[in-house]
Amino acid sequence: MKTICFIVLSCLLYLQMQAQTYVSRNANVSFYSKTPLEDIKAENKQAFAAVDLGKKSVAFTLLQRNFMFPKQLMQDHYNENYAESEKYPKAQFNGTITGDVPNKPGNYKVQVSGQLTLHGVTQQVQNIPAELEIQEGKLTAKAAFAVKPGDYNIKIPSLVKDKIASQINVQILAVCLPAK
Repeated sequence: MKTICFIVLSCLLYLQMQAQTYVSRNANVSFYSKTPLEDIKAENKQAFAAVDLGKKSVAFTLLQRNFMFPKQLMQDHYNENYAESEKYPKAQFNGTITGDVPNKPGNYKVQVSGQLTLHGVTQQVQNIPAELEIQEGKLTAKAAFAVKPGDYNIKIPSLVKDKIASQINVQILAVCLPAK
């Protein structure tokens, strides 16, 4: 009888630990640049996201080419001249969550810190405000922060310098399901 109780308890603990990891293969990452001359926005709906509540870790990765722009010319310029998507195909973030997030329904305000790799350059980012919502077996992660292209060796030609903001606003929305 003790053996059966141990096996059942072990299985329950294993399932609980597994349910603390949530993933998405279609997280939404968008960015926006506003200047008096031009607004630039793009959206990538194919980012991979993983949130592990037990380890308090978060990871995102995306292909630069999957950003969609309202104008094809903007998309071409982004991939060829700025992101250099052939040379630097991925952007990644690996970080940790600060704040208590029990694996139960509710909204949780947290902060995220970690390393953002963009254009082949990795920078430490600190204290990004984020919100995690657990509801109906899903975890929704939301965050917004700013990125300076110069911090990632992204060169902006002087000809278009006034059309691209010095800080690009980034928004994250990931609806994640328990990992299987």
